[in-house]
Parts: sequence; structure tokens; C-alpha cells
Amino acid sequence: MIEQEEINNRIITLRKTLNELNHYYYVLNQPKESDFEFDRLLSELILLERENHQYFDPLSPSQRVGSDINTEFQQIAHDYPMLSLSNSYSKQEIAEFYNRIEKALLTPFTLVCELKFDGAALALRYKNGKLERALTRGDGEKGDDVTENAKTICSIPLTLSGNYPDNFEIRGEVFLPRGGFDAMNKERAAHGLELYSNPRNTASGSLKLQNSAQVAKRPLDCFFYYMLGDNLPATFHSDNLQAAASWGLKTSPYSKVCQTLQEVYDFIDLWDTKRANLPFDIDGIVIKLNDIRLQRNMGFTAKSPRWAIAYKFKAEAASTQLLSVSYQVGRTGAVTPVANLEPLQLAGTIVKRASLHNADIIQGLDLHEGDTVTVEKGGEIIPKITGVIIEERQSTAKPITFITHCPECTTVLAREEGEAAWYCPNSNHCPPQIKGRIEHFISRKAMNIDGLGGETIDLLFKNGLINDVSDLYNLTKEQLIPLERLGEKSAENIVNEINLSKNIPFNRVLFALGIRHVGETMAKKLVKAFRSIENIRLASLDQLVAVDEIGEKIALSVLSFFSNSENQIIVQNLIEHGLLFESTDKIIKTDDENNLNGLTFVISGVFSTIGRDELKELIEQKGGKMSSSISAKTNYLVAGENMGPAKLASAQKLNIKIINENEILKILNHSLN
Repeated sequence: MIEQEEINNRIITLRKTLNELNHYYYVLNQPKESDFEFDRLLSELILLERENHQYFDPLSPSQRVGSDINTEFQQIAHDYPMLSLSNSYSKQEIAEFYNRIEKALLTPFTLVCELKFDGAALALRYKNGKLERALTRGDGEKGDDVTENAKTICSIPLTLSGNYPDNFEIRGEVFLPRGGFDAMNKERAAHGLELYSNPRNTASGSLKLQNSAQVAKRPLDCFFYYMLGDNLPATFHSDNLQAAASWGLKTSPYSKVCQTLQEVYDFIDLWDTKRANLPFDIDGIVIKLNDIRLQRNMGFTAKSPRWAIAYKFKAEAASTQLLSVSYQVGRTGAVTPVANLEPLQLAGTIVKRASLHNADIIQGLDLHEGDTVTVEKGGEIIPKITGVIIEERQSTAKPITFITHCPECTTVLAREEGEAAWYCPNSNHCPPQIKGRIEHFISRKAMNIDGLGGETIDLLFKNGLINDVSDLYNLTKEQLIPLERLGEKSAENIVNEINLSKNIPFNRVLFALGIRHVGETMAKKLVKAFRSIENIRLASLDQLVAVDEIGEKIALSVLSFFSNSENQIIVQNLIEHGLLFESTDKIIKTDDENNLNGLTFVISGVFSTIGRDELKELIEQKGGKMSSSISAKTNYLVAGENMGPAKLASAQKLNIKIINENEILKILNHSLN
């Protein structure tokens, strides 16, 4: 008994010592012991844990070596949406961002400038000081659970120390330092293997390896840059990061709190010059509102926070020869020209192709066969042709002319007035359009059918098993098992996932149909207004345009979709397969004197107990309509602290009722009863 107690105490001591040594080495960059001594202590711990399974701890430093068991990643919903940042490429855009905040808040504020690390975003949840899970960004709503891989990254603490909240999330960027990346490529070169293209892609790919023991061999690092939770230590972002550092989390030493726009410019200029001297890659600067309460009031758009922006450094450019132009057909029938290039090295990757976007771009560039072209990476990600070196053009070179027929089905292309793109109108019989619509249908934000991807859809299409989205619901396990790359288990999972998708709500089913111009938001508005597919199908142009934010362009697209007899058959087949084509949301009674149907609200100022986006959502849930400006149609101006004087003056001039935060919350609560 005494021996077991001594063993347990020794294991606890070793774990504590190794965690401390990890922190000093990987976070503080201040090694306290030699590598030999660290390895000796780790070996002792591994041996003791192996011989004493009762003391196993999934957060032990020994678990950083990873497991050689291959596992598939589970998708888990984020507690907080993991949105992307809006990008900017000029100081003018930064000034516009600054002015928007100034105009919206009308109160003093500070901004935090940080380096934009070039790696892979990761959301980590700590519970009672222990790492509970790590998720990739995924689609922003769900991410892959890569907890076991994250444990192998030594700058990510498995346990925290100090006065931390019981439950919080912190986001970081996993990256490969340049030295580590070069060492990996040196080893690959020695073994005759293809070299990795750049640190960013390699870091991202490393997180998605199925074997965590392989991840452990890669010199990944991580900086933490944003904290979320209900009980954060401070009301300022910069203070929260200082607190995180005191708990053992690695935060960037390169951030700065800025009082003025000029200080932001100075920070950008400094690191645009000094970034080449950093031991890791950055591709810009992130600028955030420092006060978290003000962040809440600024809120979010559908894709990004209004209180933060990324400034991207000027893209790297190089010249190469245009070899040819090919054409791709998307799911909507849009035909996109693609430039095939003499391969060149650009921003760490080999570039062989670049988008030309549309016929107008080709004409604007005056592109000729064999031209020497200038290529940039837009935001250092997507290659694009930005110019032609006319002096190097051959005198016999012919101009590039846009094709007149679909490259896939030979149908004559059409171009709508006011549109930049040419389209193939053969939507129901053009192979890439059919496959593209099916891929859209099964995507996460639509029907979310796991187990199917582009290659599998192509396989099913080539074998004549699917020709439209409704055919998915006729698939059987017996049909799938004989296909290449599909076994009994995969076939069974696909059929099960397809059947599960019958429970997806109507608004996502409508989005999944792929009606041109009808995205997620428009689908929700159509469902809210008409409530069933039959009502939408029978709606007139006037009825469609009467729906909030549905303009004539979208309305005509909806009418066109449902006037197509083949689309009608597909929808009817989906109905017969049991998909949801009616809204299950409760209807707000229009005869309730307390509901907000038909009332228009304008919100201005800062609120203390509720964020602006949350308040807008509550008003809309009760049937109210939001507007950004005061007009004769406005019924209420909801006034927060430091509201805009122009809106106040307009409301008073038009005799519009002005209510405060408490009053609108009372109205909302009353309408629930």
C-alpha cells in the first residue's frame, strides 16, 4: 500500500515537473533543463504509467507522444460560431472600418492590433483547468474534433494554473515555424520524397492527420488570440489575453493597444517591414475593438464580426507564360475561364492555374495566346492574373476569345442583361451542373449528408445511379457495395445518412434545392413568409417581391425555378420521399394586440444588458421589422446610450415614439405571454 502511494506521488510529481518544463521551453522560450534530462523524466513517467494503469490520465504529459491508432474525426457544433474576418487591402479601408465604429458607438474606444498568423485556426475548451476538446474551424458552425492531435502540440497546455474560469473557450492559430518547416523538408529530401509546399498548408494538414503519433513528430506551435465565455476575467480583450498568459497559455508578444487610427497605421507599417525577420509566417494584421461589451453591441454580419477586420499585406507577384485557357461549368451553369500557366513559385506554393473570372476580365486584360502575364495571389491565397507584359507578346499572337458553346454539353451559352457571366442554359442535362447541384444539396449547410463527397457523387453519376438530387433517396446498400472505394460499412453509413437527412428543416431543404440567388438567409425569409413549398410555388411576382429583402431579381429566379417542369418533378419526388417542405415554426398570431407584426424598429446606441444583434433577432422573432434608417414608416426608435444625434433629431421631427432599453425588453417579454 505504501509502495502504491509512493508510485502515485512520483507520477504526480513527474507530471507537474514535465508540464512546468514544457511551459518554460515552448511558451516562455526559457529552457530550464537539457533535452536529455527532459527525455529521462518523460521515459520514467511513461514506464510508471504503463505498469500502473490505475493512474492513467488522458492529460498526462506522456500523452503528447500521440497514438498510432487511426481514428476518424467527429464533427461537433461550436459553442460560438467560428466566423471569418472581413479582409481589407488598403489603409483607406481601415479608416472606413474605424469610422464605422466611431459612428456606431459615439463613445471613446481603443483597438488592439495583432499579427495575423498564417496557419490553422483552432478552438479549445478548458473545463476546470483541463483541456476538454479542440475543434477546427470547419464550416464555422461545426468543426472536426482534433483533441488528440492538439494534445501533441507542446505549446498547448493540457492543464492550467492560476485563477482561471471554470469553463471557457480560447481560440488560437496552429502554425509551423520556418525552422521546423525547413527541417521537415530537409528530411523528406534526404528520403527522396516530394517537399511540402508551404508552412501554412502543412500545419493545417498536420492537424487533420488520422494518426496522432505522426502529428507529435511535427514541430507545430500555437499562439492564442481570443477568449470566449460567460465568466471572463476582464471586460477588455487585451486584459483577457494577459490573464490567459498567466494561466500558461501562449499569447503573442507582438500585439499593441492603439488609441488612434494613426497608431494602427504605424503598427501596420512596422510589421509590413519587419515580418521577414519573424521566425514564422504572417499574412497581415488583425484589428479588434478592445472593449468586449462594445464588441457585443457592434454585433456580427452573417459571415464576420463588425468589430474586427484583417488587413492583408500586398500580395506577392511574379510573371510567367500563359499556356492556354480552359473553361469550367459550375452548378448554376456559370462558365468560368481558367488560365493554364507555366508553373511558377508564388507565396510558398507552385502555381499552375489562375482564375480569369469572366469574359469581361479577358477583354479588359486584352489577353493573347502565349502572353507573358503578371500573377498575384489575392489575399495570398487565390492566384489571379493582374496584367500582361505587352513588350514580350509575339506579333503573330491571336487574342483570346470567350467560347460560345458549353464545353461539357455543347449548348449555346447565354448571358443575361446586367450579368458578367455567361451561362449554360441546359441546367437539367449538363453533367457538371447536375453533379454540382447534388454536391450543393448534400453540403453541411444544406442537407448535411456525411459520407458523400465530390468523388463519390461522380462515381454514382457515372454508374447511372443518380441523375438528380431526388435519386439519392432511391439508393440502396446493395447498389453501393460493388462500387470502387465503397465497402459494406461505407455503403451502410451513406444510406443511413441519407435517411437521416429527411429530418432537416424546411428552410435548409429550400436552400439545398440550389435556386439561383436563394442563399441561406433568403431561404429563411421565404419559408417565414410562405411556410410551405406549395405556397412558394404558387406565389406571384408581387407576392414574392413583398417579402423583406426579396427583390425582383430573386423573385424572378424563384418563378423560373418552379416553372421548369423537371424541377417540379424533382420537388414532387422529394416530397414523396418524406423530406420536410412545410415550416414547423409556430405562427405569431396577427390578432394578438401585443405582437409586433407590421411594426418597424430602428436601433441606435449602446445597450448594457443585451447585444444589438440579439435585440434585433428578438424583435424579428416577434414579427417586427428592422430598418437601419428613420423614415415615416418607422414605429419605434430604440435608443441606447450615446445614440446618434441625427437619428434622434429625425425621430423627434417625425413624431416617432422613442423607447429605451428597459421599455423594449418589457414589450418583448409581454408579447411572449
